[in-house]
This record gives sequence, C-alpha cells and structure tokens, in this order.
Amino acid sequence: MRCLPVFFLFLLVACDNPEPLAETTPAAVPPAEDLYALPSTDGEALNVVIEIPAGTNHKIEYHRGIGFTNDTLADGSDRIVNFLPYPGNYGFVPSTAVDERRGGDGDALDVLVIGESQPTGTRMRVLPIATLMLRDRGEIDTKIVAIPADTSLRTMGVENFLDFSLGNDAAKRIIETWFLNYKGPNVTELLRWEDESYAWREVRKWRTDPQ
Repeated sequence: MRCLPVFFLFLLVACDNPEPLAETTPAAVPPAEDLYALPSTDGEALNVVIEIPAGTNHKIEYHRGIGFTNDTLADGSDRIVNFLPYPGNYGFVPSTAVDERRGGDGDALDVLVIGESQPTGTRMRVLPIATLMLRDRGEIDTKIVAIPADTSLRTMGVENFLDFSLGNDAAKRIIETWFLNYKGPNVTELLRWEDESYAWREVRKWRTDPQ
C-alpha cells in the first residue's frame, strides 16, 4: 500500500504502511456504529480511534451520525494547521468525556500515538507512556502520549515515561513544542508532564463505560 511520505523530523516512517489494525471508516460516511460508544479499554491496553493520520496538517474530527469530516472555520473553509504536520496519529479514547464542570472541554480524551501513519478511522490498541498537561484558552487540555500495543508497529523503543524522558528526550521536547505552537503563539500553555500511571488515572476518571 503506497502512502504520502511523512516529513516531520522525528518520525522515520517507511513508505509502505501496514494494513490498518481494524476496519477503516471513510471520511464523511457514517459508520455502522457509534465509535464514541466503543469500550475505552481492551485488557491491559487502551482502545483508540484515529482521526488524524501522522504527517497531515488537516484537522479531522469524528461526529456521531456523520462520520469523519474535515473541521471547518467560521467561513466554512477547511481547518488546516498552519504549522508542521501532526507528529503522530491523533485520536480519542472512546467512552470517555472530560467534564466541562470540572474544567474540561467536554470531549473524549485525546491521544497521540507515536508510530507510522494510520488511516483515519483505524482502531488501535495502545499503551500510554506519558501525559502532556496543557491549558488551552482557560480549559485543561490533557494529551495522552501512547505507543501501539502491537510491538511490530512500534517505531520507538520505549515502554514507559522513564524510557521516554531519558532515552528519547528530544522526541518528548518536539511533541511539547508542537502542541505549544500549532494553534499559534501564546494560545496553549504548558502545565506539566505526567507519567503513564497518571494517564491511566485520567482514563478511569473520565470513562463512561463500566469499570
């Protein structure tokens, strides 16, 4: 399967992608089921639905009853990130919702999956390795950083936050810099980094399916 090359500096991505881990839902075609209602976890792994493939600047979101569509601006034009492309596969943990009454944005937990580009709609089992805590226009914005649970799909030799911080600090700083600048200067504020245990606590805190 041929793919567009990924130009972000720290992603050494091969041009032959693996097959999606699960079925892929075409953009703007309503899926047969509500992807937000999928289980949040699968054994020792998180379930994640990929909205934005690594290496694209297009902001893609999943909407119930609609499917995956390009996010739009007030004038109706597609929202395109005016910065470097996404440094990983960006999506959400189904059956989670960050409560607005407690400072959240009301959306599902965000996840950045480090690895080769995966098509929009791919469902993945992932393992958290870090949590990036941001403030975005007054709201707490939590980004879970994860790796594929399938070791054959990993592009970085890390297992936890300690590995990520000590052995791959440059990648950690690139991700931090990207999220602090992709919406423009001084829009997003860094609060702190947390480890994989914190990521799991966030999932348990905001999950809406039975524990």
